[in-house]
Amino acid sequence: MGNELTIGFLGAGKMASALAKGMINAQLVSEAGVLASDPVAASRESFKADTKVTATGDNREVVRKAQVLFIAVKPDQVRELLREIQGEVTANHLIVSIAAGIPTSTLENQLPPQSRVIRVMPNTPALVGASASAYARGQTATAQDAALVEKLLSSVGLAYEVKELLLDAVTGLSGSGPAYAYLLIEALSDGGVAEGLPREIATKLAAQTLLGAAKMVLETGKHPGALKDMVTSPGGTTIEGLHQLELGGVRGALIDAVRAASEKSRQLGGRS
Repeated sequence: MGNELTIGFLGAGKMASALAKGMINAQLVSEAGVLASDPVAASRESFKADTKVTATGDNREVVRKAQVLFIAVKPDQVRELLREIQGEVTANHLIVSIAAGIPTSTLENQLPPQSRVIRVMPNTPALVGASASAYARGQTATAQDAALVEKLLSSVGLAYEVKELLLDAVTGLSGSGPAYAYLLIEALSDGGVAEGLPREIATKLAAQTLLGAAKMVLETGKHPGALKDMVTSPGGTTIEGLHQLELGGVRGALIDAVRAASEKSRQLGGRS
């Protein structure tokens, strides 16, 4: 793909900014190698503030200059975008879509024959190098294409290749999941404040607790249930707190949240 990788973002929203900044910070691409477009001036200004890269209002300009194209518009805008750029897409382009719910077949049907397409579900912690992403290849994307996408995504966190039919589940779990975690952090902080802790300290303790717990799961390889049991002494404080969470249906509510978000992803793709 040439000596200098060029990456274009069609859509300059928060996710595009997070991915672009992460890839630049990881030195996989230079600031000069990143392009972006968005019809909304505020989005262009925000992208520049986050990445130091100036965005344009011209999608076709980005397509002409970039080798890897990230489709980063809202799902309901994808078809219109593809109609606009299809005359500029060539065999040299790799198309990477982060539009939730839109299958590779939809993209391929609106692009020139044999277009190489990979569908990705990242999440916003890419901004701090802690994304959890999954991707699936379209009909003509190569192993080399998949390796490049995994390298780009791995620069901002974890990345796994999955079957495309599982990407809706990924959307419901890790795509939407940061919002669930923020809700938990906020609620834990509220609990600390209710018990007299200053808000700033309570929030930082809550956030660090979730961060530490996540690192324990990832770095020890132990089942979350086993790690939970390590904290739960007989007759102690933790079991009392866990009992209240079970009474409140927290476990079932989180399962339902993942399933509801996954179903919404299928609806966005017109498959439900």
